[in-house]
Amino acid sequence: MSKTARGMTLNRLQAASRLTRTALAARLIAHGFYAGQDQVMIVLSQEDGITPGVLSNRLGVRPPTVTKTVARLQAQGMVEKLASASDQRQANIHLTEKGGEAIKAIEKALRKTEKQALKGLDKKEQKQLAKLLARVEANLTDIEFVEEPEDASEAEETEPA
Repeated sequence: MSKTARGMTLNRLQAASRLTRTALAARLIAHGFYAGQDQVMIVLSQEDGITPGVLSNRLGVRPPTVTKTVARLQAQGMVEKLASASDQRQANIHLTEKGGEAIKAIEKALRKTEKQALKGLDKKEQKQLAKLLARVEANLTDIEFVEEPEDASEAEETEPA
């Protein structure tokens, strides 16, 4: 492989990532969300009431980034910070009712963006792409790549009744 061809894979990966984020941002802005806020909201929809430190670890960002994003989401009425019942020095971040309702719009924007990005790829190609990207992610985080098992729903479809 030539030196030029080697760099092309990384260039395409970066371009695809940037374009995906831009397409998603355009959909999210219509609902009043800015870059990164959607990720905070999705994590909180899965683990409501976590601390800013745990949230920053889940997102792979620095704590000041989470603090700033949470403050903006608080101002929008999407989240609230409440003192921990077990440790008054800690604050836990919770989705508000308004924030919980906004999750549906965020998930819809994510689905539409994914559909746009994967247009023209069949299910097998989509799975292969997801697997390859998981391997790239593992390589860049020095985490051992573990191939995920087939979906349980797919296993049920292939098993005789």
